[in-house]
Amino acid sequence: QVELVESGGGSVQAGGSLRLSCTASGYSDSRYYMGWFRQAPGKEREAVAVINIDDNGTYYGDSVKGRFTISQDKAKNTVYLQMTSLRPEDTAMYVCGADFLVILTRGGGWRTTTIGAWGQGTQVTVSS
Repeated sequence: QVELVESGGGSVQAGGSLRLSCTASGYSDSRYYMGWFRQAPGKEREAVAVINIDDNGTYYGDSVKGRFTISQDKAKNTVYLQMTSLRPEDTAMYVCGADFLVILTRGGGWRTTTIGAWGQGTQVTVSS
């Protein structure tokens, strides 16, 4: 059972930056991908950025491309999300997920399989 613990959320003004961390513990045959998802009040959950644990391959949601960067420190079992040029519309609960795969879709898109493990989430609030 993989356990995920997030940190790094908070409040920031538009244009600012934050870095989120997600540390995994516990046993898993393979965690395949880890990544960040977010959900704002009244909106569906969306995938923000994911990273392949083995080869560092990454995928980003269209709304964060060029502003957010996902990375990992394998020695620490930790995945980071560096968020820059934050906008009020980035305000959401950010949740770390693990134990899933990425499926490429027509038109250059992607989606994830069922997420095997979730963290508790960390709130990010961006004020204008």
